[in-house]
Amino acid sequence: MADPQPGYRPAARWLHWIVAAVVLLMIPAGLIMIRDGISRPVQDALFLFHKNMGVLLVPVILVRILYRLTHKAPPLPRSVPGWQRIAARLSHVMLYLLLLVMPVSGFVRVRAGGFPIELLDRLGVGPWLPKSERVAEVAQSIHAIGAYALIAVLAIHVAAAIQHALIRRDGVWSRMWPPAGPGKTRAVRPGR
Repeated sequence: MADPQPGYRPAARWLHWIVAAVVLLMIPAGLIMIRDGISRPVQDALFLFHKNMGVLLVPVILVRILYRLTHKAPPLPRSVPGWQRIAARLSHVMLYLLLLVMPVSGFVRVRAGGFPIELLDRLGVGPWLPKSERVAEVAQSIHAIGAYALIAVLAIHVAAAIQHALIRRDGVWSRMWPPAGPGKTRAVRPGR
């Protein structure tokens, strides 16, 4: 039997799945909170959740990016075609960029719009930005476009992961699953 394929270290797996879980909660909250016709208490709760989770997620995303920059990703199995390697690299770069753009644009939109971020306000962290409707509008546009770009890139990322898990069965999926895995994945089956 072949040697097990190297997997991501447990810290990388935990950071991945924490960010994934929070982002997968924030996307529907963000889409629902801006809809017409929802009750004000529900809308307020969703805004409160979305803004404050965004603030809490920033340091986790920064740690994740720093960790990724200081810890090389395990190699993909040799059976992964070159175009998929390039697509994986590009999609990961896009994910990291969007994970930075989204909270920054959300923060700028809220603060420049003159709205509170309750967690930061409670901690006595100032608004850092003067109120500016123009800046708030630009940030809102960036946040909206970024949201749909993030959804698209996440859909591609998840589809590729599922394809590797269920169709190719080449060990790519198990490099990141389970979240607290040992850092090694099962051997890749020959001919796959």
